[in-house]
Amino acid sequence: MWYERFLGPLGVDMGIDLGTCNTLVAVRGQGIVLNEPSVVAVKKGTNQVLKGGQAVGWVAKEMLGKTPGSITAVRPLKDGVISDFEITEAMLNYFITKVTGRVRMLGPRVVISIPSGITAVEKRAVFDSAEHAGARKTYLLEEPIAAAIGAGLPFAEATASMIVDIGGGTTEVAIMSLADIANCESIRVAGDDMDEAIISYLKRNYSMMIGEQTAERIKIQIGSAAPVGEETEMDVRGRDMVSGLPRKTKITSEEIRDALSEPVMNIIEAITRTLERAEPELAADLVENGITLAGGGALLTGLPVQITKATGLDVALAEDPLTCVARGTAIYLENIEVWKDTLENNSDI
Repeated sequence: MWYERFLGPLGVDMGIDLGTCNTLVAVRGQGIVLNEPSVVAVKKGTNQVLKGGQAVGWVAKEMLGKTPGSITAVRPLKDGVISDFEITEAMLNYFITKVTGRVRMLGPRVVISIPSGITAVEKRAVFDSAEHAGARKTYLLEEPIAAAIGAGLPFAEATASMIVDIGGGTTEVAIMSLADIANCESIRVAGDDMDEAIISYLKRNYSMMIGEQTAERIKIQIGSAAPVGEETEMDVRGRDMVSGLPRKTKITSEEIRDALSEPVMNIIEAITRTLERAEPELAADLVENGITLAGGGALLTGLPVQITKATGLDVALAEDPLTCVARGTAIYLENIEVWKDTLENNSDI
């Protein structure tokens, strides 16, 4: 329409995967339009975002661990929930504005995915942040349901589907049937804990301090949950804890697998606990349907092998696990008029 050229869109339906590590935005009819880190750069000691809100996402992530004394790079979500309300609001406002344009007559209707285990207070924080960021109407969708939809599982049918969504702050394990969750468990062990385990391992065994971004690179390049293929190694650079000087050392994939064993085992234990609570008929379906992995943590090499070994079930990766939840919110948005009564909105809180 001619007026949208001057006034921006009158109303937008938008799905947001508000993640601890990354925020993804999907627009109804367009799919995923934004994928940026959940990081904001602020003036030290304040909640004032730098450069009029431009130091958000990729720009801010580059600053992690490298900021001068006057600037702090902040991740305003921890363990899948909001830890800093004002900065989360500024980040959401930046992302919504980037997608919809600076001038809009109506705020967007927003579906936000949330961990299944968060409290009413934490849900209220999500609502308030979205409202203050300019959302016209906010709905909450549990992450396991969004992940199941994005993965193309038959979660609305009378058969059991199991999804394990391993994000940055939480791991969501759920068995679903007939468009609802039959059993689920949400644990605050996920990708960030894997990074922390690598940092602790190098500190303990090599007396070397490394940053979050270096730990993430190590996890991606040589991290694994089980021996798969040839063992590899890489050079790691950091600060020597004894001399205080920069140095580098060589570490192997076998060492990193050992470092990651505790968070991996915590995730597997959550999966087995959920399976143990399943009704017999649902358990029988899962022998046929298996387990589907989603989320960035699902990309850890050898993880499906370890889960299969622990459960005896077939384990498959969802297509593009990183964007699974966001794609699920986009599909939900396509049917929002039919399904919106099943979503939580602010009248429920």
